[in-house]
Amino acid sequence: MDTGPKIAQVAALVGDPARANMLSALMDGRTLTATELAYVSGVAPQTASGHLARLSDAGLLALERQGRRRYFRLASPLVARMLEGLMVLAQEGPARQRNLWRGGETLRHARTCYDHMAGRIAVAIADRLAQQSFILLDEDGGQLTDAGRSFFDEVGVDLRLTSKRRVFCRPCLDWSERRPHLAGAVGAAILRHALDHDWVEHVRDSRALVVTPVGVSGLATTFGIEDAPPTDGREGRVASCGVPSV
Repeated sequence: MDTGPKIAQVAALVGDPARANMLSALMDGRTLTATELAYVSGVAPQTASGHLARLSDAGLLALERQGRRRYFRLASPLVARMLEGLMVLAQEGPARQRNLWRGGETLRHARTCYDHMAGRIAVAIADRLAQQSFILLDEDGGQLTDAGRSFFDEVGVDLRLTSKRRVFCRPCLDWSERRPHLAGAVGAAILRHALDHDWVEHVRDSRALVVTPVGVSGLATTFGIEDAPPTDGREGRVASCGVPSV
């Protein structure tokens, strides 16, 4: 089967700056209106409607209606995975074109990557779980061990809500740290646990997550991540911590 033309079609859609900004804005798993997406992409509402129609027709976006309002979201975790991969490639690039990280320390410390957590904290969680043989990771995927399942049951991370139609556990290369964090159902369950227990909070109009004082204690007790400081989402500040970084 000749997939070249289809790859070119998707690449052309994502390659437009306005559409790329729209897709990036939806990488935190939210649903946004056409007006909101027009704002983040810097185009007029009428122009945004044309872009959104093309992205929807190509299966990159899904549409949800609530009364007269139309909300858009990424069509699937597969789309989010493609975008995360492109972000990694964009950060790497040819040596002469590589840029220093300018995304802000709050965003680098902890953020959402579709339905799971990314950034230094997420990479540290993956490291700790691998070191304790709770998960087994390779380039192709991940597996939760029996000891890992017992650990998640013990600390209350609920894996029962995971869908059988999606990948259960896999490494996702973090585009700021260039090391893997956890994606799939397991990664989503960890983020859900962190949000439900007020360990992290969303920063408005951003993918960034603020680590709360409660989260400092929870991360240390549950995952052994010491000195993970609370972050100031308004000023984007985070103190030095004992989480691995590049």
